[in-house]
Order: sequence, then structure tokens, then C-alpha cells
Amino acid sequence: MEIRNIAIIAHVDHGKTTLTDRLMQQTGMTEAGVTMDSNALELERGITIYSKNTSVLYKGTKINIVDTPGHADFGSEVERVLKSIDSVVLVVDAQEGPMPQTKFVLKKSLELGLKPIVVINKIDKPAARAAWTLEKVYELFLDLGANNEQLDFAVVYAIARQGIAKMSLEAESKNLDPLLDVILEKVEPAGSQEAEKLPFKIQPFNLAYDNFMGRLAIGRIYEGIVKQADNVFIKTPEGQIRTGKISKLYTFEGIKRKEAEQAVAGDIVMIAGLPDIYIGETICASVEVQPLPAIAIDQPTISLNFLVNNSPFAGKEGKYVTSRQIRERLEKELEVNVGLKIDFSAGDYYKVYGRGELHIAILLENMRREGFELQVSQPTVIIKEENGVKLEPYEEVTVDAPQELSGVIIEKLAKRKGLMKEMMPEHSAIRMVFDIPVRGFLGYRNEFVVDTRGEGILSTHNAGFRPYAGDIPKNELGSMVSMAQGKALAFSIWNLQERGQMYINANTQVYEGMVIGNVAKGNDLEVNPIKGKQLSNMRASGSDEAILLIPSYEITLERGLAIMKADEYLEVTPKSVRLRKIYLTRNDRTKANRGK
Repeated sequence: MEIRNIAIIAHVDHGKTTLTDRLMQQTGMTEAGVTMDSNALELERGITIYSKNTSVLYKGTKINIVDTPGHADFGSEVERVLKSIDSVVLVVDAQEGPMPQTKFVLKKSLELGLKPIVVINKIDKPAARAAWTLEKVYELFLDLGANNEQLDFAVVYAIARQGIAKMSLEAESKNLDPLLDVILEKVEPAGSQEAEKLPFKIQPFNLAYDNFMGRLAIGRIYEGIVKQADNVFIKTPEGQIRTGKISKLYTFEGIKRKEAEQAVAGDIVMIAGLPDIYIGETICASVEVQPLPAIAIDQPTISLNFLVNNSPFAGKEGKYVTSRQIRERLEKELEVNVGLKIDFSAGDYYKVYGRGELHIAILLENMRREGFELQVSQPTVIIKEENGVKLEPYEEVTVDAPQELSGVIIEKLAKRKGLMKEMMPEHSAIRMVFDIPVRGFLGYRNEFVVDTRGEGILSTHNAGFRPYAGDIPKNELGSMVSMAQGKALAFSIWNLQERGQMYINANTQVYEGMVIGNVAKGNDLEVNPIKGKQLSNMRASGSDEAILLIPSYEITLERGLAIMKADEYLEVTPKSVRLRKIYLTRNDRTKANRGK
């Protein structure tokens, strides 16, 4: 049976997973309602976080499909997949056109010499402009230095939600057969009889877990035939060699794994029995086989410290609260999350390096759902030096917003050292592209939502390290800090809400040093949120005022990471997310400031 290996790549929300789901349903590999986004966080947020494998059978050919994330923070998931496939299906929204992550994933694909198939999706949108989108895709290919062969890409028009694909806008179609036919025509077969005769060679690009078999490696067979119970050699990119034995071998059938006695060159398989296997290592039949090149991953851009929770409410909500338990969980995460780096050398905290706020927030959200309780420091940008030049990470930010709001966006990003490099009218909206230091961009997303009243779209992708941009002035709000422990009362919050925005509601349990709101003036303010109204037995007209509380600004993980200050921790438990001062009492804070 011939095999084709493809990855579906696109910007966030352009329809990758929907297209994959419909391809599986049409070919009978799964029933309606089953989706590739199986993780609870993926279903809640409507985004793909982890790369996943599936396969479909069409006209006697097996097509292995890898569904990839579209968010820039999970770019490492895309990078390692692209090396193991033969072509990419680039999905572009017919209304929005190419967006920042489209550029990122396409750049990686073209660098590897892959020849993409372009799918212009959502052509049924009222504001769809397929011809303009195709023109922009050609421009993007040229900007990224595509060769003549790559520029001669096939174009398919689709409505993934309805399971329809066609070769032209005027053509009639009832299913996705035109896209599947293009894949068979344009994508080279993955294996060959010559490759099958060579000693086998596999490189894992993903890892999975099984409660009974432990760690599982997912990878592509580049050469040879692999069988169950084969003795293997494992070569690291550094040149070290160790031995192992394949206990179980699986191939993909839809989203399910199917046990197989053997698999041939070109197929994507799952291997059990190698408990210490890592992404990028080469599994081969003999010592003489040359290892495959290591999988290169973009470097992290931000860092923060993970610590044991030591607040007055520590241990009340979490199941795993000790330093050893947090360390074991982070070590487990390192095995599958290649975009993450962790320094365990410090005794009282672990320094975690990630690709962005969302990358870290997803890790923290998974940990708290598993029962972990911890606190983290303010995210800081990684600054490095090369050839005597100080460098910092930059983001390319694309903004789509109503024209009348462009002024406030340009003003705020300019203050954060953002440099506008492109401005294009888009119907009633306007599209602006900025280069901005990650330092300046941290915390802006929440402001953007407020400034655009929810009408703007903000997209980013990592633009690499560039020369340091200098000091960035920030209009930081002060923190409203509780000076007492107990239950916050409505009367007290009613008086305090004039000073700034509250993070808590009435009847919330608070402790001394907990941040319960912000202060518009910019300086920290110590307050007593548990103070009640003085009661008397006298009643008079007008003495009882109606208590009207403004809805609080609820602290979520992303919001907390964005608004916290250098002298604060974010306390994360299975039930709560709280902001607190590092030093809880006024005396401790005074001593700490005196020492600076």
C-alpha cells in the first residue's frame, strides 16, 4: 500500500482541525462528532495545543495526517513535525488572508524544501475574498524566498465546516474528494522498495504515555522495515549510543492506534519498550547507521520562577504541594514539551523558560487541574549578548481593528517601543503590522481588548532576537494590598472600589499581603477589606445607603501573569488564582525595600 505523509498548518482558527475532522468522517475513519482536539483545554479554548496524528484510507492509499497548533507559543510542536512529512496543506482564511502564524509555519516548511498545497478555506463567509487571499499568499511565498517549484503550488477552495472542496470557485462539489485527489497527485509516495531494503532508521518527533507501557515514541520510519521484538540501537545528536528492544509496535488507523507486527519505510508509527527515548534521537538497526540530524527548535523568550506555595492559605486546596512533587511534574513535562527549558540548580525555586505567556499559562492550568499548588514569579524577558551586542526577543504583531480605533492602538504600541512597518485598509477595518520587543508587549493583550471594545483581532509570532531597544516606560497601576485576614465584606469593598478596580468579590477569603485590586494613582495602598459597617440601634432617614458593587476584574492565569509586578507572586491552586506580595507584612516589605 502506498503511503503519503502530510501536515495541516495554518494560523489560529483558520480551520485546520475542522478540515482534518471532515477528512476522517468522509473516509469512514471516525463518526460525526469526534474531533482531533481531545484535550480538555483545547475543547474549552477552541485552539489546538498539541500535535496529533491520524490516518485516512483513500483509493487504496494510506494518508498519514498530522494536525498542528496554530498559536505562536506552540511553534515547537509544528517545527518537529515538519521534518517527518513530505508536504504541507496550508490552510488560509478566505476573509483574513495570511496571518502571522501562516508566515511562521510556511517559512519553516519552505526552508525544509517542502512543496505546499494551498487550501483557501471559509469561502462561504459573507466577506470572503478568495482572489485577494490567493494574491496575498503568492506575495508571502515570494517574501519568504520560495523557489520556482514551490511557487507552482496547487490551490483548492474549501468550506471545511460543510466538508466541501473544489478546484475553482465556480465548480460544483459535495465532498472533499478534490482535495484528496490533489494530495495523491502532488505528494510523493513516502516509501520505496529501495528504502525498505536498507537497515531501519526511525526518528521520534512526538511522545505519548500509556499507564501500562510507559513512554511511547511517535516517529517516521525513514528506511527499512521494523518489527515487534527487534533489538535496536538509539543514537543521540551528541553521538552517544545505547541499546533497547521494541516491545510493541502500533500504526495509526484514524485517531486510534492499531497494533502491528511490522511497519515499512515511509509510515508513521508508535513504538513501546524504550523508556528513556527522547524527541530527535535516532532509533536504528545497527551501530553503523548514521544518525539523522537533530530537530532544531526556536529558543524560549521568557522566564519565571516556580516555587512552593507559602501563603497563609497554602495546602488548603492542593493535593501536590511539595518541592519534590513540583520537580517531578516539571521533569515529566520536559520529556514531551520541547519548547520548554528548566533550570533545577537553585535550591528553593525552579527557573522555567518558555515561548510566551500562553505557553506557560497552559502548563500552569494543566498542573492545577492535576491537583498541584504552587506560586510563580513575574515573567521576565530573556536578554542575551552576542559579539558584544545586547539582544532581546521581538514579536511581529498584526492588528485588525476598526479604523477609528487605530490612533489609540498606534499610540500605546509606540510607547512600548513598537515600530509600525505596514498599514493596509481592510473593508471598514484597518490592518497594522508592528515589530515590538517582547518586554514592551507583555501585558498589552488585556489593554487591547478594552481599547477596541472586543472588536479587534491581535495576532503575533516570534520575530527572533534583535538589538536591545532601551528603557520602556510603563504606566503601572499601584496594588491594593490587604492588611488583614478574614472574609471581605461588601461594605468595605463598596468604599474601596472608588480607588481602583477590585479583583475580589464580597465574601472572598483574604489574607495579609494579598493583592485585592489595583490603585489608579500608581502607588501601593494598604487597606482593610474585612471592615464592616458600625451598627447602632438608631434609625434615621438617609443614614442607610444602598451598597452597589461594581463587578470585579476576575484574576485568571493569563491576566495574573500579565498584570503582576516584580514584587508579587501569582498563587496558583486547583480552585483559586490569587495575586500576593512576595513579602506579606508591611514590616517585611519595608525591610526588603531598605535593602535595595
